[in-house]
Amino acid sequence: MHWGLVKHCLKASSVVSRGPFAVKCEQRCCPVGPFNMRCHQLPLARNIALSAALGARHPGTPLTAVTCPTSTASHHELYLHKPVMVKEIVQHLSPKPGQVFLDMTFGAGGHTKAILSQAPDISVFALDRDPVAYGIAQQVSETYHGRIQPLLGRFSQLADLLAASGVEANTFDGIVIDAGCSSMQFDTPCRGFALSQDGPLDMRMDGNRYPDMPSAADVVNALDQHSLASILRIYGEERHAKKIAAAVVQARSIYPITRTQQLAGIVAGAFPGAATYARKDLLHRSTHVATKTFQALRIFVNDELNELLQGLKAADTFLKARGCLVALTFHSLEDRVVKRFLHNIDFSESPNLSARQKIRQGLRKEKKKDNDGTCLPQMKALGWSSIQKKVLTPDSEEIQENPRGRSAKLRAAIKL
Repeated sequence: MHWGLVKHCLKASSVVSRGPFAVKCEQRCCPVGPFNMRCHQLPLARNIALSAALGARHPGTPLTAVTCPTSTASHHELYLHKPVMVKEIVQHLSPKPGQVFLDMTFGAGGHTKAILSQAPDISVFALDRDPVAYGIAQQVSETYHGRIQPLLGRFSQLADLLAASGVEANTFDGIVIDAGCSSMQFDTPCRGFALSQDGPLDMRMDGNRYPDMPSAADVVNALDQHSLASILRIYGEERHAKKIAAAVVQARSIYPITRTQQLAGIVAGAFPGAATYARKDLLHRSTHVATKTFQALRIFVNDELNELLQGLKAADTFLKARGCLVALTFHSLEDRVVKRFLHNIDFSESPNLSARQKIRQGLRKEKKKDNDGTCLPQMKALGWSSIQKKVLTPDSEEIQENPRGRSAKLRAAIKL
């Protein structure tokens, strides 16, 4: 990540591309794309005039200094994670003796352990960008006598990590992706993901691996109102994005925003008191009005949608023919990425085209000619065959046992 470009980005309005999920922010260096926005090179408040208002900091020092427990043993022993839709995932992967799998989001290891339990000689490569999860994977690997190969990195780094481990293309019999934030991250206040417990406004899944990576505090303190509203509207699907962004800008003019519950209070203050818990989740439980704001900031800070797309591309490369890919998502933006990838839908196309619009679009493509008069190449044939016609969701019993999995959507496909 070239975070040094932040100086240029905060002073100019030029555009830098960082994947298909982007739109332009006024007077900011944001990538342009068809679907969502990405301003990942902006949010640092370092070496700009705004830094005076935020307090003098040494270059490279995060706005929010995060000190979290580093003992993976304590995390693993005290945290009992219940994986979501584990039965369905194992059923689709159908592990057999001697097979090799890739768990692209190890977390606390629930899905990996379920796969390994199917036969004594199954092995799993376990990837996670979170250093704490990587430490747990190392610890669990000792229990399984080397059947787990831990990998530390992002989806976009997976190809290099596997190559360094001697893994070639078309190696894995099955791959599972459990997208989004882990319960372990939500339940650790010092990571700054949850608004229910106070902690530093961080939200970086990589922890402190990249000191120059902007935190959520950097984002809310450095970006202009228009850019903040765009992030909330697109990544959080927040209807009142402009109102919330205005409240954030007004509050930060008085004091820097550095804590999770501080931000939650600012968002709640933009609405009448009765509206703070007026929204309902899928279980008809009251949710805080700032929930979507936190989701938007988390997705933005960690570049989650572009990372997910890169992960799916890597899965396509390293999965064997007739191998199974299982993708578990937890909100519509993630599910949309997976669906479009598996159906080979161009990410530049507008979503929800009508049948008539699709026909017209197809006719326009057929009529396109290049300068030599030859037809332009059409989109490649589908490389995946969906196992089920409709997306799978947890049953009512699992939702009652594990409410956090209520919004899960599972898509499974066979590589052709």
